Amino acid sequence: MYWEDKGYLLSKLKYSENSIIANFFTSDHGKFSGIIYGATSKKIKGYLQIGNVFHLNCNIKNDVRIPTLKVEIINAVTPTFFENQKKLYCISSAMSMIKFLTVENQTNKKIFYLINDFFTFLKKDNWIKNYIIWELNLLKEIGYDLDLKNIVKKETTDNKTTYFVQSSSQKKEVPTFLVDTKIENVDKKDLLKGFLLLGNYLEKKILSPNNIKIPNSRIDFLNLVNNSL
Repeated sequence: MYWEDKGYLLSKLKYSENSIIANFFTSDHGKFSGIIYGATSKKIKGYLQIGNVFHLNCNIKNDVRIPTLKVEIINAVTPTFFENQKKLYCISSAMSMIKFLTVENQTNKKIFYLINDFFTFLKKDNWIKNYIIWELNLLKEIGYDLDLKNIVKKETTDNKTTYFVQSSSQKKEVPTFLVDTKIENVDKKDLLKGFLLLGNYLEKKILSPNNIKIPNSRIDFLNLVNNSL
């Protein structure tokens, strides 16, 4: 079987001296892995950066376990951010989240468009806030919608409104920008609360039940944000 598609490079792993196994999220075939022969050649090595967009030619043979991929660069988006360490870490975190949370060979156009959106807002000033909201939308698309707007309660003290969710055992504050996503200016404290809330939900509801750990790239990115904001 043979098909063509376009996709974002999520990860790569050395397979042999001159080849790699590359994992992409594609427009029409979802997450997909294949061998790229000659990946260490000067012609394509420099383009094989996590997050870049490629045209893919896939050849699937019945007697071969791993499909073969031939790739051509469409858009080298990641090099745009080479001089911004936080954004590079964010790209690594986002692509890892896509890889860990999606199912192989399952088409999902909405997730592909989410990746498009990711690289659009990464160019803006409030990109960290938008990235946290992006993670929230990603969880929704894979079937884990927190539905914060419908479950939060609010209270007002001294003209200040706070949102929270409450269970029988605890009351947990929800950063306002996760309820009212139109808010532009978000302080460091609320950004870190947003990361923590989503991280706890991710680990408790999705990763731990499946014996999966939170991607190191997300932890590294959060640590960098925490130390630099």
